[in-house]
Amino acid sequence: MEVLQLNQTSSKIQNPETAVPKTPQMNERDFLNDQLTTEKYMTASYNIALNEASNQALYQDLATIFKETQDCQRNLYNLMFKNGWYAVEQEQQQKVQQSFQQFSGYKSQLPYTVQ
Repeated sequence: MEVLQLNQTSSKIQNPETAVPKTPQMNERDFLNDQLTTEKYMTASYNIALNEASNQALYQDLATIFKETQDCQRNLYNLMFKNGWYAVEQEQQQKVQQSFQQFSGYKSQLPYTVQ
């Protein structure tokens, strides 16, 4: 069972941190962080390639690879978050509501109906 903690001073949400050895050698957290960074870079690069692919077969292959890479990135993120090695900032409810209202207002400016 996950136990999320909210640090009141920094508004960070994270699970309790799994301890790793504090040595000069890379540990499990370091390896996962390196791989997560790589997967984020790769998904961004595949996204650009998808936008510029003119051949349909190439586009389909890239889309498949992109999805696999994105899923890998998400799994790594979930693993790091579960171990308390990745924290996210909690946003104030007022700011979330303001953004929601702002972008909801954009619907009337679109040339098609958004449901």
